[in-house]
Amino acid sequence: MEHDDCKPLRTTGKRKPQEEDAILSFSMDDLNQDILERVLSRLPTSTFFGLNSVCKRWKSVAASASFKLACSHIPSRDPWFYVVNPHVNQSIVFDSSDRTWKKLNHPALLQKDSNQNSMPVAASGGLICFRNLTGNFIICNLVTGSCRELPPLGPTQRNQNLHAIVMNTASKYQGSYKLLLVCGELPKLSCIVYDSSTGCWEGDIALHGKIDDSLGFESSDDSAVYYLNKAGNVVATNMQRSPSKQYSSVITCKDGEEIVYFLNSSGKVVSCNLSLKCFSEFPRLLPVYSEYSIDMVECEGEMLVVMLSEFLESASLRVWRYDEDLCAWNQIAAMPPAMSHEWFGKKVDINCVGAGHQILICLNSVELFSYVLCDLVTNEWIELPKCYMNGEAIEFMSAFSFEPRIEASV
Repeated sequence: MEHDDCKPLRTTGKRKPQEEDAILSFSMDDLNQDILERVLSRLPTSTFFGLNSVCKRWKSVAASASFKLACSHIPSRDPWFYVVNPHVNQSIVFDSSDRTWKKLNHPALLQKDSNQNSMPVAASGGLICFRNLTGNFIICNLVTGSCRELPPLGPTQRNQNLHAIVMNTASKYQGSYKLLLVCGELPKLSCIVYDSSTGCWEGDIALHGKIDDSLGFESSDDSAVYYLNKAGNVVATNMQRSPSKQYSSVITCKDGEEIVYFLNSSGKVVSCNLSLKCFSEFPRLLPVYSEYSIDMVECEGEMLVVMLSEFLESASLRVWRYDEDLCAWNQIAAMPPAMSHEWFGKKVDINCVGAGHQILICLNSVELFSYVLCDLVTNEWIELPKCYMNGEAIEFMSAFSFEPRIEASV
């Protein structure tokens, strides 16, 4: 039987009039401070922006350290996707919980002259890392607007060729995090780590190449990614259009070992095991002449590869997982052909980000653009609504996922 949500629900048993009056007259103001903070901590993060305007008591809650502690006890929050458009001086996120776009104030530190062109390069927990034109890194909590510029790298470290930038939140609730950089010239790589608990950059970690029968490192490296054009010719092009995805990389922790993955210039996956201090290349997913656009994501602690390829007058977008036991790539999801076919011949660049069991895919070409959310559990593919500013749809090149947490400290 349907009921009006605005009316109190009644049980089958009868209550005395005095008991019903007490229930109906109950107010949030009757809660003690501890219970009130626990109740408010369970609200969606987007509601926190309005706490200051409700009443003085709720405003004091928003600034309370015990309220942030209560928020930290919430095990997880639906991810937000920070989308990138270098020409929009505002932070725009997609809230996956209510499927809406939100416009946030740009953190003050990013509006300074030297940081206005800062680009996001990594994210973890409730934090996003930006890199400015001078090569310095800025850690931000977009929900609270708090920012911190990290100490600059030394001259030797700054001048090294950079391959990957990843963040690893050691303690999601206490604000402890690491920023890891993989740099050097293949086949000599090293890792530089910033640890927020010590507040400084640690020394370089040298990584040696691991060669075996299944994952051998190729000394020769292609300088471009290839794809087949409509005429069937092999064309070389640089498919990474978004500067923020120049250092496209992910980090996983398996059996206590931290592993950083990044794409080399030929589109092959390079695996850097920081615990064993070694690296290796994965086998190419497809022959070089058939690769089109590729990116990698982290979902549920696994590294996955997303690839858009063209074959027999059609475009196909698929998600792949690497089976280390079989030394082979296995397809785990595919965009419905009706959705992927419209991208045939468009020279599309894909930039992807994972969040839990979801992947947000930004598809961009000269002719059109779209954002698609893939659920790996249900194999559901949903095209997101466009985001409009001043009546015009905004094109985003890439996105970074993070948990909106007011307690995340920079």
